[in-house]
Amino acid sequence: MVIVLNKIIKFLKICIILIAIFGINRINVEKDVGTVFNNNSNKVLDLTAMAVKIEEIKMKDLYYPKDTYVGYLTAYVAYCPLCSGYLGCNNQNVLDGTTTYNDKEYGNVRIMASSKSLACGSIVSYELNGEDVVGIVLDRGVVGTNLDLLVQEETTAYNVGKRYITYDILRFGWNKDKS
Repeated sequence: MVIVLNKIIKFLKICIILIAIFGINRINVEKDVGTVFNNNSNKVLDLTAMAVKIEEIKMKDLYYPKDTYVGYLTAYVAYCPLCSGYLGCNNQNVLDGTTTYNDKEYGNVRIMASSKSLACGSIVSYELNGEDVVGIVLDRGVVGTNLDLLVQEETTAYNVGKRYITYDILRFGWNKDKS
């Protein structure tokens, strides 16, 4: 739900900027590319500065996708036959049923496993059964761009099954301060 609201807010911000730029009557473009003069009200728009500002907004927005991947989503339990019960990225013991991680930037997120194609600490978001899921890569054991969701019970893992998903990368790995 939060991801959907953030996407709507981003869309509205971009619409407002586009209306401000293209909704002006009788626009003259000067030789200085990136500057637009509005003869109606003698206001100057600096398109280059606006583009930089939009990029700043995107970079500060935690839920703005940095990239989008596709792959299979499966689920696993900490005590599976090939699992040690310890996460591959931070050696955290999850045999107690822990399936979430408290990240400094994103709060309480789901623990995921991926291949080394995603750095430890990467944040991903996707939809599962009509709900937005935000997860963090803290484990290894899958190939390619596939993801494996840590769950408490085998029945939950079977319910997730194996499904083809599109997911957004919100952060590539941990920041310097290891969120």
